[in-house]
Amino acid sequence: MSSEESPVSPFVSETTPRDEAPQFVLPLVVHIEKTAPPTRTDALRTAARAVLVMLSDERSEGEGEWARAMRDWQDARIRKVVRRARGAEWRKASALPGITVTGESAEVRVFPPVPLDGWPKELAKLQVSGTDLDDPEPPAAPGPGSPVLWLNPELDMSAGKAMAQAGHGAQLAWWELSDTERKAWREAGFPLSVATAAPERWRELTTSGLPVVQDAGFTEIAPGSCTVVSDHPALRRG
Repeated sequence: MSSEESPVSPFVSETTPRDEAPQFVLPLVVHIEKTAPPTRTDALRTAARAVLVMLSDERSEGEGEWARAMRDWQDARIRKVVRRARGAEWRKASALPGITVTGESAEVRVFPPVPLDGWPKELAKLQVSGTDLDDPEPPAAPGPGSPVLWLNPELDMSAGKAMAQAGHGAQLAWWELSDTERKAWREAGFPLSVATAAPERWRELTTSGLPVVQDAGFTEIAPGSCTVVSDHPALRRG
């Protein structure tokens, strides 16, 4: 699915035909132990990679066991919710069907979509608010020629909210890529960076023709806010 095939954005706040479909959510759970929390940037990066791993998994395609749920989710408003777990909560969440993606310091488990009001009990009781993380050291600048998810420098988002937005950005890039480009990205292990754009750079990015996430405004920020620009080298055609 690409933006050309589905011109109505799955993220914007206006009512669209997507709102008439049954609503699903893609759950993500980040592992946060009090003594060794992940860094913020690595959590965002790992969440984005988790979304890509789920989208490309053979169980999500064709007649795979998650394919129906993935189709239903993508036919409706695209929602992602990030919750946090530690200790026994994390172990219980890890026992449910899903995929755990590991970054430099972060672990994120992504699960097949569930109905908006039909979360498994092991996930429903996990906290969604207050997921705040820090970068003890300034993150490294994105490498040249690598995919980058650029964050809006004017928005103040919790780590959980930003992780969901990074996942949206990765998904928009995935939709825009050709099958060959998707395969190459997947085989490389979905390398990507997440960085906050400088204000002047952000203005350039939002008018560059690259995919832009516009948030529906359900939590934290105003409806229609541009949150992420998906800057994959393959999308800079011409």
